[in-house]
Amino acid sequence: MAEAVAAAATVRVRTSPNPWVGAVLVTPDGASFTGATEPPGRRHAEIVAIDAAGEAGGTLGATLYATLEPCCHQGRTGACTDAIVRAGITRVVVGMEDPDPHVAGEGVAQLRAAGVSVEVGLGDSAVRGQLAPYIKHRMTGRPWVVLKLAASLDGRTAAPDGSSAWITGPEARSDAHRLRAESDAVIVGAGTVRADDPSLTVRDAQGDDPLRVVLGTAPPGAKVHPCVELDGPLEDVLDELGRRGVVQAMVEGGATVAGEFHRRGLVDRYVLYLAPALFGGDDARPLMQGAGAATIDDIWRGRITSVDRLGDDLRIELEPCSRE
Repeated sequence: MAEAVAAAATVRVRTSPNPWVGAVLVTPDGASFTGATEPPGRRHAEIVAIDAAGEAGGTLGATLYATLEPCCHQGRTGACTDAIVRAGITRVVVGMEDPDPHVAGEGVAQLRAAGVSVEVGLGDSAVRGQLAPYIKHRMTGRPWVVLKLAASLDGRTAAPDGSSAWITGPEARSDAHRLRAESDAVIVGAGTVRADDPSLTVRDAQGDDPLRVVLGTAPPGAKVHPCVELDGPLEDVLDELGRRGVVQAMVEGGATVAGEFHRRGLVDRYVLYLAPALFGGDDARPLMQGAGAATIDDIWRGRITSVDRLGDDLRIELEPCSRE
């Protein structure tokens, strides 16, 4: 299952809105064949592994490990459960059941009805962590929200005159582009578009450009065009993006938008890049703008899940404490 999880990670930027799934087929003689989900409309991870094993001599009596429950319905591809039964696979080990209402345990039920031994839950924690954006989208209809922030060590994002270019180094900027590539949409406020004229494209990482979403109206001729312009409560914005098939949305700013997403409790994952720099005063611009906690008892507390060094910068990832 660990190999299947690793295989799924290699296709993270290519499968959305489908889940990024990994599979490993092990034949009775111990040979193993790995598969990962291909882009939409092409083979699922289980089929990739089955095809590879079939070309090498057969799948009869094999065990299939899959990070997510095999699909059991006809979509752009055929049902994986049918292919598993046809291949003569006798045992399937699944990381977690698929929360998609088209599956939701039915894939496991169909396999068992066909005489296939099925075990569910091996590596559940790792799989749920890997597929957290997909799980949220299928269960709530809203995308997983990543808030990306970059600041000096004293928590400032721009000088008093508004200049902010290259606070962090190239390694951190490349990692931020990787986050863009993993995201189906990137969200920015109209004020940031007017002030910075960002393109919001993927340049320093592999992957496609995300849907560019502006809260408000982008000026004609801005680099962010073509974009989607949305107004209204942020909850409604997320509902609309979910309907458009956005599984993960990345919020890039500015400080007013970041503060609003944070205060409304809409952020699932915070990614903060800290540069070894100090503005050295209280007049530089902060990470977030707007009213914060009135007392120490009201302060927001999260859980740091990782700290990594990227060149001279630090990358800190955290999540709300309520997400047990």
